[in-house]
Amino acid sequence: MVDVTTKDTNTHKEVIKWCNEILAADPNAKVEVVYYAQSLEMVTKGKSVVPAEISALAGKNVAFRVCAVAMKKWNLDKSQLVPGVVMVPDGIYEIVRKQKEGYAYIKASL
Repeated sequence: MVDVTTKDTNTHKEVIKWCNEILAADPNAKVEVVYYAQSLEMVTKGKSVVPAEISALAGKNVAFRVCAVAMKKWNLDKSQLVPGVVMVPDGIYEIVRKQKEGYAYIKASL
């Protein structure tokens, strides 16, 4: 479980790198990346610096989730999301729920 809240594009690139490194170490690993707060540009068409990478990883064992509350706050709708990104009702609750399921927590920041 990777928690992304920053609009820093260097962090966005690092998250993709981390996902690839995890899958290289264990191709069966399951990774979920949750976006909320100011990170939505990473998953928005035309603004993301890693749209192709997100779409490619979404076809593997990486789930990309974006907070519906944040989407509403920033006046975005799901048609504006990079392919492979799925909305969840609340990003923070998604993190809490996944931790209850045994996912480890990583806060993405540089």
